[in-house]
Amino acid sequence: TDDQGRFMLPDLPAANYRVWVRGYGLVDSMPIQAKPSAAAVALRAAAAKTPQEAAKVYPGNYWLSLLEPPAKSEFPGTGAEGNGLGPVMQTQNHWINSLKSDCNFCHQLGSALTRSVDDVLAAKPELKTHEAAWEWRLGTGVRGNSMYGVLTNQGKERSLKTYASWTERIAKGEVPPAPPRPTGIERNVVVTLWDVGDDHSFMHDEIATDRRHPTVNAGGPIYAVSAGHGQLVVLNPKENSTFALDIPTREPREKVPSRFPAPNRPSLHWGNEHLWGNPPYNPADPHNPMFDSKGRVWMTSKIRGNQDPAWCSDPSNTFAEWFPLRASGRQASFYDPKSGKFTLVDTCFATHHLQFDNDPDETLYFNELTGPMFGWIDTKVYDETHDEQKAAGWCGQVLDTNGDGKITKPWNMPAGRGGASQLYQGDTATGGGGAAAGRGARGGDAAPAFDPKLDTMVNYAMYSVIPSPVDDTVWGVSERYPGFLIRLQRGDNAPASCKAQLFKVPEPGFDPRGVDVDSHGVVWTALAASSHLASFDVRKCTDLNGPAKIDGSQCREGWTLYQTNGPKLKGTDIPADFHYYNWVDRLNIAGFGADTPIANGSNSDALLVLNPQTKAWTTLRVPYPLGFYSRGMDGRIDDPNGGWKGRALYANYGTHFVWHIEGGKGTKGKIAKFQIRPDPMAR
Repeated sequence: TDDQGRFMLPDLPAANYRVWVRGYGLVDSMPIQAKPSAAAVALRAAAAKTPQEAAKVYPGNYWLSLLEPPAKSEFPGTGAEGNGLGPVMQTQNHWINSLKSDCNFCHQLGSALTRSVDDVLAAKPELKTHEAAWEWRLGTGVRGNSMYGVLTNQGKERSLKTYASWTERIAKGEVPPAPPRPTGIERNVVVTLWDVGDDHSFMHDEIATDRRHPTVNAGGPIYAVSAGHGQLVVLNPKENSTFALDIPTREPREKVPSRFPAPNRPSLHWGNEHLWGNPPYNPADPHNPMFDSKGRVWMTSKIRGNQDPAWCSDPSNTFAEWFPLRASGRQASFYDPKSGKFTLVDTCFATHHLQFDNDPDETLYFNELTGPMFGWIDTKVYDETHDEQKAAGWCGQVLDTNGDGKITKPWNMPAGRGGASQLYQGDTATGGGGAAAGRGARGGDAAPAFDPKLDTMVNYAMYSVIPSPVDDTVWGVSERYPGFLIRLQRGDNAPASCKAQLFKVPEPGFDPRGVDVDSHGVVWTALAASSHLASFDVRKCTDLNGPAKIDGSQCREGWTLYQTNGPKLKGTDIPADFHYYNWVDRLNIAGFGADTPIANGSNSDALLVLNPQTKAWTTLRVPYPLGFYSRGMDGRIDDPNGGWKGRALYANYGTHFVWHIEGGKGTKGKIAKFQIRPDPMAR
C-alpha cells in the first residue's frame, strides 16, 4: 500500500476474487468478493489481539529463530555413549550446517507444519512426548531414510532434545520477534502467482528465458521441471493455462531406476503410497531447465540406467583416457517448443545444474552433485553432427602444485583413490540428497606421500557450476565443510590444458550452494548455512603465482561476505534463513542496477536483493500462501520499451513437499512473477 493505505492490483483476468488484508501485526481481514474494475474496494484491517495471533503469518525463518542449537561448549560430539552428539559434529557450526543443508535443503523449517508436532501426536496417540514425536516424524515418508540418517549423524539423543524444546516452547505460546513491514521500494512489488502441477509435484526449478539474451521467449510460456513426475510443466501466462509433458527416456522405463525410495515409515500425509517411485511415475527425474538462444529448453534428466556406455572409459576417447567414467545418474535432454519434440543427449558425466557459456558455440556446462567432474556439451557441434561423443567433454580437478604453469602426468592422487580409473563417478543410483550428500571425504586408503614435484588431483563434489562471461574459466562450488570454490581453466586443448584452483570459504562463512558470475568476472555464492552472500574477485588475488595450495588457503583477499538480515538462531550469531541458490541480474532486468546480486530467501518467503555498496538488503516478500521456498530464479524482458510492466523476475515454490505450503494437502505448486513498480498505485 501507499502512505494512505491505498492499493492497486494490476492485470487481473476478469473473474471473481476473494480479497483480504494481510500484514504484520494484523490478523487476516474477512475476505470480500470482488471483480477487477475502476470502482474502489474498501478493506478494513484488524489488529491482532495477541502476539500469538499476529505471529501466524510470520515467515518460517522467524519461527526457526526460536530453535536453540546445542551450545558451542558441548562440541565436539562424542557419540551416543558420550554427550549424545554425533562424532562428525566437531563444532556448533557443523551442526548448524547439517540443520540447514541436510534438512532445510528440501523444505522450509519454521512453517506451520514443521514448528508443531500436532499432526504426529494425532496420528500416533501412543507417543506421549515431543521427543518421541520427532523421532517418529523423522523416519516417515519418502525421505524418511534420509532424515533419519541426518538425525543419526547429528546425534540422535541431543538433537531430539533440541527439536523437542523448540516445538514445546512454541506450543506453550512462545513467539518470535515481529518482522518489519515492507518499506520503500519493497512496497512497490507486485507478485503474480499461478497454480501449476498437482498436489504432490516436486518442481525443482523454473525457467523463462535465456539469461544471456533475456528477450528470448518474450511473453512466452514459463517452464518448470517436475522431478518426481518426470515432466516438463508448461505455464502460458497470457492464457493462464498450464499442462505437463512427459520427458522421454532412451531405455525402457522399467530399466531406469528411480532415486526416490519407498517410505521407511508411513507418511503422515500419504500413508504407504510410494510417491515418485517407478512404477508408476516416470523416472526421467529432471532437475534444472535452461533456455538456449534458439528458444529450446535444455534439462538435466535421466535417459537410461546408471551404467555408462563403453566409450566413457575407452582410452581411444581423449577425455576417457584422462578421466575415465563408468556411471552417471542423470544425463541431458532438450525440448523444442517449435517442433514439440524432445531430444535426448547421453553424457558420461552425471548432470545436476547446468549453465550456458556466452561463447559462439553456446557450450553448456554441468556439475555432477556427488562427483568432481566439470562436464560440457558443445551445442553447436551437437546441432551440426548429432554426435554425443564429439560434442561432449569433461575434466577433473588437478591442481598445479609443482608451479610450472601446466598440468602433467603422473600426479599426486587423493586419499582413497589408487588411480584415475578409480575416480568417483558422480550420481549414485539413488541420486543426490540424503545425509551429507557431497559433503566430505568418502573414506579409502591414505594418500601416498605428497610429492611437490608433481601436480595433484583433488576430488571435490560440486553442488553447482557457472562459466565466467569474461574468460574461459568455469567455477564450481563444493559444500565440503566449510565450503570451496573450484576454478577450472579449460585452456585450448582440454583435457590436457585443464587446470584447477581451489579457494576455501573464509570464516565466519560456511556452506556455499548457489553460484553466479557478474559481467566483470566476480563470483557470487550464497552461503546457505551461515546465511551470507559472498563475493570472490580473483583479480584481487596476490598469491596465485607459483605452486597451488591443496587446502584452498590462497587469496583470502578475494573474498567479501555480506550477512543477510532477519532473526538469528537462538543463542547464535547466525540468521535462521536458508539460501538455496543465488542469481546475478547482469542486465538490470529488475531495475536495481546492472550486476545486482540476489539471494533466494528460501526460508523467509522472499528474494533478497543486495546493494554491495551500501550493504543494504531489499526484501521481495511473498505474503501468501506462506511457504514460498524458492530454489533458482531468472529474469525476462517481454518488452524493452514497456517500463516495469515489460520485465519481471521469476521463481517457483520449489519445496520437496507442496503440502507444507499454507493450505496443506491439496495445495498445488506455484510460479511467482515479481515486478517492481515506481509506486504502489502504478497500474
